[in-house]
Amino acid sequence: MDNLINFLTAGILAAAPLLFGVLGEILAERSGNLNLGVEGMMFMGGIAGIVGIYYYEKAGGTNPYVALIIGLVCSLACAGLGALIFSVLTITLRANQNVTGLALTMFGTGFGNYFGEAIGNADPSGFLSVSTAVKGIFNSPVFPQPLVELPIVGKLLFSHNFMVYLAVILAVVMAFFLGRTRAGLNLRAVGESPATADAAGINVPKYRYLATCLGGAMTGLGGLYLVMNAGAGVGGAWVHNCISGYGWLAVALVIFAVWSPKRAILCSLIFGGLACMRYYYPISFIPSSIYDIVPYIVTAVVLVFVSLKHNRSNQPPESLGLSYFREER
Repeated sequence: MDNLINFLTAGILAAAPLLFGVLGEILAERSGNLNLGVEGMMFMGGIAGIVGIYYYEKAGGTNPYVALIIGLVCSLACAGLGALIFSVLTITLRANQNVTGLALTMFGTGFGNYFGEAIGNADPSGFLSVSTAVKGIFNSPVFPQPLVELPIVGKLLFSHNFMVYLAVILAVVMAFFLGRTRAGLNLRAVGESPATADAAGINVPKYRYLATCLGGAMTGLGGLYLVMNAGAGVGGAWVHNCISGYGWLAVALVIFAVWSPKRAILCSLIFGGLACMRYYYPISFIPSSIYDIVPYIVTAVVLVFVSLKHNRSNQPPESLGLSYFREER
């Protein structure tokens, strides 16, 4: 039982960065923008967050809560900037969304690795890292110890860091926004038929810009989580290529979740569990490298089955990946 609880807890920790990425991409794709730059934006959010904290502490800052806020703001701003560049190219200049997204991934990956290595090499320690106090905020449970020590449910529900709960809260808020608010319904209309939405008086470029930029900023939090959380990586230190495919997995999970924020929670939990299964249920004759590729194999299989189902509820927004030309309305 203890091993099962530990496995489920680790799966939840591994699911959080995926959930940030999936939610950000769902928001962008609901507007009709297919942004394949999730991996790059996660790199940008991760490096910007840790660098912001690093320089705050180098300047003499000692308040870990101020460092936390700086890290979050830097992460949101840098990843949002990447999404803004994508938006300008695809919405205003009408560039191909697939090519632009791939370019953003390559740019963001190089951006993160370059500054991570350059700043780390310039530090006397030889690597880019933050203080133990800041690491503690990103990794310590939010709830008091008596709740954490409750049998079974304590570890499963109350032992996680604040970013895990933030990801779940964002999923619930986004589900309410898309399904129960006028702005959310307008956004979905833009994704389904921008010409019809435009004729109804909805500002299509505005909704696409806002959804893509906010979604990109959200994915940046997933990158920051991977950098700062000990359960997902080293914890508080930059590691070369630390995002390691989480962005691409998030893009695929959007289809698995059929563009639903609520389903994104379940999908992220499943694949978070698959990512850490080898540490809790190893099979002696299976190489560890096979465990590493299991989430990607399962993703490919799931995508095949989803594509075979032709229910309208399982299909992407009608205008996904297509630029909108108002003159052709």
